[in-house]
Amino acid sequence: MTEDADRARVVRIARSWLTTPYHPHGRKKGVGVDCLTLLAETYAEAGLIEPVKLPHYSPDFFKHKSAELYLGGVLKYTAEVPEAKPGDIVLWKYGRCFSHGAIVVAWPHIIHAFVGRCCMLENIEAATWLRYIGENTLDRGKLRPMKIFSYWANNERTPGRRQEE
Repeated sequence: MTEDADRARVVRIARSWLTTPYHPHGRKKGVGVDCLTLLAETYAEAGLIEPVKLPHYSPDFFKHKSAELYLGGVLKYTAEVPEAKPGDIVLWKYGRCFSHGAIVVAWPHIIHAFVGRCCMLENIEAATWLRYIGENTLDRGKLRPMKIFSYWANNERTPGRRQEE
């Protein structure tokens, strides 16, 4: 498969999760998914990574921990890139660490699962709640820290990546 075909497959699979209710640790289409399991299940179904065994995590870990566990997990399979392409991953910092992720459809459109919402397609240019830090903080109006990662930018063979035939 080519990179373009792989990227298109990731986006197609991410779309198949749309309207799945948000549920912490959920991994079943139509039943429940969270933003982390959406990434893991999509890339595994696309055949790009082996199924990911995720450790238990509290749904509000980002409020109490500074350790970049989500970021570290994403970096096992990807590398940070300056610009988003279809199939890439975007992470945002909520609370004390990077703790919310999405799959890029076509920038600035993403697919993600968020507390109190279903898995949805969203334009981040219009999603001020996602782009900006909340109204009740001293940082009101500041852009929320965001990073972009690509599976295809990581040329090293990492343990969870499927090896090309």
